[in-house]
Amino acid sequence: MTEILLILLKLSIAVLIACVGAGTSFSELTYIWRRPGLLLRSLAAMYVLVPLVAFGLVLIMPIERGVKAAMLTLAVSAGAPLLPNRLKKLHGEHFIFSLLITSSLVAIVAVPVWTALLGAYFDVEVKLSIRTVVLDISKTILLPIMLGMGLRFLFPAASERLSSRIMKIAWIVLAVAGIVLMIAHREHLAGLTWQGVLSLAMLMVIAMFIGHLLGGPDPDNRTALAIASAMRHVGIALIVAGEFVGVRTLVLVVAYFVTAFFVSSVYLSWRRRSAAVAPAA
Repeated sequence: MTEILLILLKLSIAVLIACVGAGTSFSELTYIWRRPGLLLRSLAAMYVLVPLVAFGLVLIMPIERGVKAAMLTLAVSAGAPLLPNRLKKLHGEHFIFSLLITSSLVAIVAVPVWTALLGAYFDVEVKLSIRTVVLDISKTILLPIMLGMGLRFLFPAASERLSSRIMKIAWIVLAVAGIVLMIAHREHLAGLTWQGVLSLAMLMVIAMFIGHLLGGPDPDNRTALAIASAMRHVGIALIVAGEFVGVRTLVLVVAYFVTAFFVSSVYLSWRRRSAAVAPAA
């Protein structure tokens, strides 16, 4: 059953990314490449500062080995979340589109390097070769988004119209598969210590704060980077979590993403209200 749920999770993510590609133009794809300052701040937030925060929490907090494995997975799984539609009212979707591709390319090198550097300190052993990461990221992320962009090029009106409908279905499948996985393996959640829960929560909140600070003067980009830093890249996280023996790491990572989704929704609602009040003021 767990293997079926994992397949559904990865398949729904691939479909979501393909739908993102179907709604993306080339100019949106290169958005962040044309803004080197924003690019450097984004990479620093997601690939340097957040992993260092996770490293620090593991050093100072007395947490169990399973939580350490989840922290390692989240630390190295930098990238844009699958939230472009929810950012449209803030006009931050161009940034997220571009960041999704950029972070996936950077992950090919960054994920094996960070895993090797932090693995010993997190008291977990996982070996990820660049070849494994390239194959998994290509199948789960790069190929789907290229397929989506290809469909947009061939059938621009139909692909954009259908992508939003298919995306809703994929979101439902992703949510149901994640919830069923947590229920089926609830013993891994029930056995968490308060230090483990606090460590995961602190990582989420501090990561969001880092993204908020480094997002730059544009409030929309600031909001998008805050959410991207906190939520991490669910596709890459599943790839890394799949390297651990057993399902504990996978369950904890899925629980983190479910929680981060709701926390980011509250943050996004606050930012939307702030954006609406600012012009009136």
